[in-house]
Order: sequence, then structure tokens, then C-alpha cells
Amino acid sequence: MALDVSGQAIAHAGLEAREIDAVLIAPAFADTAFNTDMAFGRLVEELGMRNSAKIVMQVGAGGSTGDRLLRTARGLIASGQARYVLCVHADKFTELTKNEILEFFAVAGFDTEFEAPYGVTYNTIAGLSAQRYLYETGQTEYAIADMTSSLREWGSLDVHASGYGKPMTTEQVLATPILQWPIRTAMAPPPADGASAFVVAGAEDAKALRDSAAYVIAESSRVRTYSFTQHDDITKMGWAESADEAFAEAGITRDQVGIAQFYMAYPIFHLILLEEFGFCERGRAGEFVASGATRPGGRLPVMTTGDAIGHGHTGSGVGVATLVDTARQLMGESGGRQVDDLEFVVETSCGGSYMDTNVVIFGREPR
Repeated sequence: MALDVSGQAIAHAGLEAREIDAVLIAPAFADTAFNTDMAFGRLVEELGMRNSAKIVMQVGAGGSTGDRLLRTARGLIASGQARYVLCVHADKFTELTKNEILEFFAVAGFDTEFEAPYGVTYNTIAGLSAQRYLYETGQTEYAIADMTSSLREWGSLDVHASGYGKPMTTEQVLATPILQWPIRTAMAPPPADGASAFVVAGAEDAKALRDSAAYVIAESSRVRTYSFTQHDDITKMGWAESADEAFAEAGITRDQVGIAQFYMAYPIFHLILLEEFGFCERGRAGEFVASGATRPGGRLPVMTTGDAIGHGHTGSGVGVATLVDTARQLMGESGGRQVDDLEFVVETSCGGSYMDTNVVIFGREPR
């Protein structure tokens, strides 16, 4: 899978493999042997880049890996160490048993002394955030189910969703069993196999290579906390500060954003980000989603891949795939999911048990 998507990305960029100077690889959750092979240059060899590639290394930060790959690639280019950088992710959860998947996600990103022994899991923390959010805002679980349905609708249009993108109505979501109230099984992301890759170049090189590209015009990041229970506010988690910084750097308004690519795995957090980013008032995200704004044809599509809910959770690759689709959207290459008249896209990610807040604003033209 890694070899396939790498070849596609290089060809799409209009390059030959031996023109790539650096290969940055996301860690796979499911296979430590794969990680070793990739870090030691197997993909470089498979792509025919022996003695031409200058750098190969792994860059990982859980769910933040996509943004970290992008930022590392941009740094290599800005410092003159590379001209073209290939960023790759591949993971295969079907290599693991169900128990192995459960055991991995039961401890990854949780404090082994104060959280994991007491049953704190990702379903738990989504439930805790949702309970507090509903209490503070007066919203109901219907809003979370509606956001889930919106993501599933996007996923159903994604030809890369591999069968995970099956649409569900809000009522069908609410009819599924409870995992951790108010989180139901349809609101939890299913593990999936997947791969994605993208090429990073400087703005001038990008313009020379292609008629259209996706350009980074602003970034903001903060590492908030190692463990979820140390957040000051589990219904906000510092997103407003990072959003304000990114919009100030970009010099654009919220009204100019055509898509909100919020990678957050559980749909309760999409509601929170809609409010913290200022796309709607506090406690009004449910009404915003109910209006159809986040769905295909809506005024602010949210996660045009369907996120981990709509196309499956591929480990650190969900964020990588989000960046790929952001680029496709800005290049007008998203097929049946294409959003028209697109100028700017805001993209987010966070790693671990919501340890950080990363915001990138992309545009169709460099600034």
C-alpha cells in the first residue's frame, strides 16, 4: 500500500522518483517490523531511489502525524536541505486481532498510573466530554447523532472509503447500542487498513510543476497536555486560541473558509470545534448541523472524507488522508465530493488523547 500511494503521489506531482530528496514516513500502529523497514530505507529502495534520496526518517505524533510530516517537510525545504519531499503513511489493522486492537487503544495516550488502570479509554473520554458539553450547553445527544450522520454521508461519497462509508440517518445512529453515554457504537470510529501520501515543494516549484496546488498560508500549534484528564476544560481544550492565531496569520475571515477539515475521530468534538473556531455560537453547533450546513451542498462542509467515522480509523493516517483530500479539494479533484468555488480550507489535527491543537489554513494561491 505504501508503495502504491507513493508512486501515485510522485506521478501526480509531475516528478520522477529520483527527484525526491527526502522521504518522511508515518509510523504504523499495527506492525513494528514495517516501521523498522521503512525507517531503514526499504521504501527508498523499492521506489528506485538508492543514492539519490538524501534523507529517510519516521515522523510520528499519533493523530497529529500528518501535520508534523507537513511541517517537517516544509522545514527541510526552507532550510535548503531538500527541494521535493515525499510524505507517506500506511497501516493495516487487519494484521491485528480484535483483542490486540483493544489492548493498543486502551493504553496508547493514557497515563499508565492515573488513567489506564481505571478504565479510561477513548470511548470514555469522548463520553466524558460529551456529557459535560451537553450539560453546559443544553444540547442533546441528537446533535452528536446528527453530526455522525453528516460524516457518514460524506464517507458514502468517498470512493476511497473501502466499504466503511455507508450512510446512516440520525435516527439510525441513535438506535445503535450505547458504549459510554451518550456515545453509541455508530459514533465510534472502526479500525481500517489504509494508506496515503503527498509531495511537498516550495511555492515556486509547485507553480512550475502543476497548474493547481494547495498552499499553506497559516499554521498554529500548541501542545496542551500529555493526558486527557489534565485538560483545564474538556469541552474546549484550547482550540479557540489556536484558531484565532491561524486566522490572524492568514488575514482572512471565517466567512471565507469553504471547508472545515476537522480531524477529531469522535463527532462530539466536531461540534465543539465548530463553536471554538467561531463558525457558530457556543451551544448552537447542533442547530448549525441540523440546518444541513456541514453536509454535501451545505455552506460549511465538515470533513469531506467522512473522517474516521465515515472511512475508518487508519491510525496516524487519518490526518495524512485529510491533508491529501484538502489538496484534492483545492485542486478541484475530489469527484463527487467536490466543493465548488473553493478558496480557503481550514484543517486541524490532534494526537494522543487530545494532547495538542494543530491548525493549518490552506489556499489555492500562495501568499
